[in-house]
Amino acid sequence: MKILDLLKGVSTIVTNEENKFINQHRSKVKIHALGEHDQWIAQNLVRKGVFSISTDNQTLINRANETHNRTTDI
Repeated sequence: MKILDLLKGVSTIVTNEENKFINQHRSKVKIHALGEHDQWIAQNLVRKGVFSISTDNQTLINRANETHNRTTDI
């Protein structure tokens, strides 16, 4: 890995379905507004660090647009 790659940020691999979810929910989304399948996708994206859960435990915050995170489709 080159230093330039490290400066660009850590790359996260996401599935096409996860990428679609990321594009649909660009900033914030209420967890209770999601269906069961979308909650499952969101849970995987939280584990990958693409989304985070707010302090009220009811809102997902998209972190994919931050400069230190990049997503890559598989």
